[in-house]
Amino acid sequence: MENRSSSKVDTPTNISLGVGGLPFSIFEYKTISVFLVLTICGVGIIGNTMVVTVVLTTRDMRTPTNCYLVSLAVADLIVLVAAGLPNISDSLAGTWIYGFAGCLGITYFQYLGINASSWFITAFTVERYIAICHPMKAQTMCTVSRAKRIIAFVWILTSVYCMLWFFLVDVAANNSQQLECGYKVSRNLYLPIYLLDFALFFITPLLVTTVLYGLIGKVLLQSRALHHATAQGDLTCQPSLMAGLGRLCLISTEAPLSSFFLLQVTKMLAVVVALFALLWMPYRTLVLVNSFVEHPYLDRWFVLFCRICIYTNSAINPIIYNLMSQKFRLAFMRLCKYREEGLQRQNPYLRALVIMLCNRVYFSDTPSLLSPSTVGHR
Repeated sequence: MENRSSSKVDTPTNISLGVGGLPFSIFEYKTISVFLVLTICGVGIIGNTMVVTVVLTTRDMRTPTNCYLVSLAVADLIVLVAAGLPNISDSLAGTWIYGFAGCLGITYFQYLGINASSWFITAFTVERYIAICHPMKAQTMCTVSRAKRIIAFVWILTSVYCMLWFFLVDVAANNSQQLECGYKVSRNLYLPIYLLDFALFFITPLLVTTVLYGLIGKVLLQSRALHHATAQGDLTCQPSLMAGLGRLCLISTEAPLSSFFLLQVTKMLAVVVALFALLWMPYRTLVLVNSFVEHPYLDRWFVLFCRICIYTNSAINPIIYNLMSQKFRLAFMRLCKYREEGLQRQNPYLRALVIMLCNRVYFSDTPSLLSPSTVGHR
């Protein structure tokens, strides 16, 4: 176990809770970490399960973009279950309790969920780019069947790639004789592997999505200017303009409501990408620095902060959908209403709990900067 500054989400620096600090500080760390991780993972598991359920059970929600969002929700569920929940047992027990097979399986699924989610974010960004910037091509390229093939390809490719981690992890005792699931390869071997992973599943997706959203923003600004001009009676949609702006010209003059929803969905997906970059930055920076320095930075509170950011990234997407997408919000409400009617015949106490969660967590009427009533307005 030569390398202890790993990139594993569950224990990225393999900090032992029994090393250093007073007993109270250890108890404090365990209490806070278990509470935060359990709360975030619980909300995330419920929210992502709802996303999968409403898309699969609602016919008008089965769009190419939503297919990618379902796959992203499944990847986030894998991260929350494989990374978040084992972190709770680590905090409570202070040692690895899942054995060698558990170390292999949990590490594999962590990376599978992490890597797949980054490419699904890239996939729906490409889909939005084609739909907005090349609307004529979108009629044949942006279809549900094509989205399903791309999703299957991403899952297969990522599953094969992540098998690499079966040969890199092992269970061993640390200096305090507590078991840890960590890496058994030397830093010289691990560093190029990590840098490849870093480039393929973080830097490349961010670069691609940044460029594409820049192009999307340019087209949407042109569409808004065109709509303003036609509203003033200064411009008529000519064939040349139709060739340049595609369906946006038609949308801006004849279907402002469709233009609003197009902008709403694009803003929602852009927020998802921005949060992915922001919430993954602390952890990626920590591991990148620890891969080069002789003495890795092992502050347990900062590592906990990095973990919480990762779990929050996997848990927050359903909340973003609810705040910024009217279709998702209505679908969530219908799902809660359906569950409420079923529970009404079974358990009145459980029914009251579901009503409270639906009203307070997902469907709050509190004004928000991200609410649909403010999207698209200045």
